Amino acid sequence: MGPAVRTEGLVKRYGRTVAVDGLTMTVEPGEVFGFLGPNGAGKTTSVKLLLGLTRPTGGSGEVLGAPLGDRAARRRIGYLPELFRYQPWLRAREVLRLHCRLAGMAGREWTSAIDEALGLVGLADRADDVVGNFSKGMQQRLGLGVALLGRPELVVLDEPTSALDPVGRSDVRGIIRTARSRGTAVFLNSHLLTEVERVCDRVAVVDRGRVLAAGRLDEVLGEPAVRIRASGLDADGIASLRGFGPLNVDGEWLTIEPLAADRVPDLVAAVVDAGGRVHSVDAGRASLEDRFLALLAEGSAEDSTTGTKT
Repeated sequence: MGPAVRTEGLVKRYGRTVAVDGLTMTVEPGEVFGFLGPNGAGKTTSVKLLLGLTRPTGGSGEVLGAPLGDRAARRRIGYLPELFRYQPWLRAREVLRLHCRLAGMAGREWTSAIDEALGLVGLADRADDVVGNFSKGMQQRLGLGVALLGRPELVVLDEPTSALDPVGRSDVRGIIRTARSRGTAVFLNSHLLTEVERVCDRVAVVDRGRVLAAGRLDEVLGEPAVRIRASGLDADGIASLRGFGPLNVDGEWLTIEPLAADRVPDLVAAVVDAGGRVHSVDAGRASLEDRFLALLAEGSAEDSTTGTKT
């Protein structure tokens, strides 16, 4: 079986604006792939390209072995948009029946497919309730049920947890893991880094329509790093620590990446010598958030040097 998604140098322009700039990535069957980036990074446009909702300006791509936009391939894709709304007077089961019809599923398959989807997202006991009475979390579950209806080979989820509370986000992660266990590839478009870090097998970090880094989480996170929470440091004190390596400052948290483990005691001593008070030391790899911010900063610096505009 080939990749669920493969793109090579994909480009999308709207006039003089470059929304996607040379997007190259591969999503394998049965993996959860995180697609990360800030607002305006080109994530939604990339999703539209994969789904055939808009056409590329350049480059190429395949989804489930077929060219982008292929109708037969689209029947094997489940999709949950970031913003969606179902008719409030319909019952949950009726919403799924409607989507069975829209997907062209054989009538004999409807009942089993609907029951399976409702069970997967935890709505089996609410199947005959009116959607208009559903909470936001329950509506999100129903949307996931629609996306997973009929066991699609690829599911594209656009910010599926952005409006949910911690319990709802945990539930969605469980649903995603279950889909993966059935062999479904999940393409997760999100800016919630902690969610991605908990559920994804591989990630791509994008900004201004370009991939800044891609791979397994340990590959993207890079070399060992250390995070120190320290108070009492002035600008000169912080500057004195830059000799240990690239330094990222976020309030009282200082992150140096890379930094070998045997240099951590020296760094702590330097913080104290500079007048700081150490509250916490976390030696290991940088968090996904730290790496994400560093990649964005590197990308912006490169654009400033080359004069690139989007």
